[in-house]
Amino acid sequence: MSQFPVGRPRIRFAVVGCGRIATNHFGALREHARDAELVAVCDSEQAALDAAVEVTGARGYLHLAELLDSAAPEVVVLCTPSGLHSQQAIQVARRGIHVVTEKPMATRWLDGLSMVRACDEAGVKLFVVKQNRGNATLRLVKRAIEQGRFGRIFMATINVFWTRPQSYYDSARWRGTWEFDGGALMNQASHYVDLADWLIGPVESVQAYVATLARNIQVEGSATVGVRWRSGALGSINVTMLTYPKNLEGSLTILGENGTVRIGGVAVNDIQEWHFADNRPEDQDIAAASYTTTSVYGFGHPLYYENVIKSLRGQVEPETDGREGLRSLEILIASYLSARDGKRVALPLQY
Repeated sequence: MSQFPVGRPRIRFAVVGCGRIATNHFGALREHARDAELVAVCDSEQAALDAAVEVTGARGYLHLAELLDSAAPEVVVLCTPSGLHSQQAIQVARRGIHVVTEKPMATRWLDGLSMVRACDEAGVKLFVVKQNRGNATLRLVKRAIEQGRFGRIFMATINVFWTRPQSYYDSARWRGTWEFDGGALMNQASHYVDLADWLIGPVESVQAYVATLARNIQVEGSATVGVRWRSGALGSINVTMLTYPKNLEGSLTILGENGTVRIGGVAVNDIQEWHFADNRPEDQDIAAASYTTTSVYGFGHPLYYENVIKSLRGQVEPETDGREGLRSLEILIASYLSARDGKRVALPLQY
């Protein structure tokens, strides 16, 4: 039976999957130690599990089923390969336990729908991690859009020019596979695809091309997606993991009738252009909002967890629940269908 809303002084969390991104979750939970307790970690690889136990002090498990039987978590956080998210989320939900899943929520459209349905039927919450929405730079853009400062938006361009060497893909057998990982668009650019919907609005259609040019992988290392929004705005999402010699740019440019904004840097962390026909007090916050980072993950996980905790307390609504997660997954799947079939794909997909 669902434990919503959670009434314990400290909500019991477990993290499944102790790879690269799990470190951000461990840190975020430490920042919320007054309200959250990490009681268990899980990984099928013993070395990764041992390292996580040493860092967190939480009890370690090699198998999710054993964790669910013994650790009694109230929330399970999935940091596992993306292709496992659906089956694991359903397994957790059927135990009456809330689910937080890293991006992308699934690698198949029907899997994403199944996750939402299973959590609904179990009466538990499903949260999809979209921590970039918490970046100070993007919050300012979101506010400007909500205030109508751009007027009509004409064009938006999203660029993700990063690098992933062959050694990155060789570090685990699941990396670079269709079943478990997805390519540059699905995996590395997932948060940026989310910005296309969250900031600019619902997408009307996409036309995509993908290519595997320089890595020994099943999936694409580069992609370009032409986008038409329902508002009539046009734009593109351009992605490659082949940038030499290092991560170069994660950027967003919005051109409107009364405003132009460009957020650049390696991970939309630097406001490089901010021009509007009107002047507002928040324009003075521009310099302070930009920050320096060498991490493409950003620093939004603690703020994301604040919303998760308050949602579980029944104090606020989730900012990115399962249905919100489906919105970016739909764009991703539509883009792959377009690239495969060589034609424009309209949204929504068939439900």
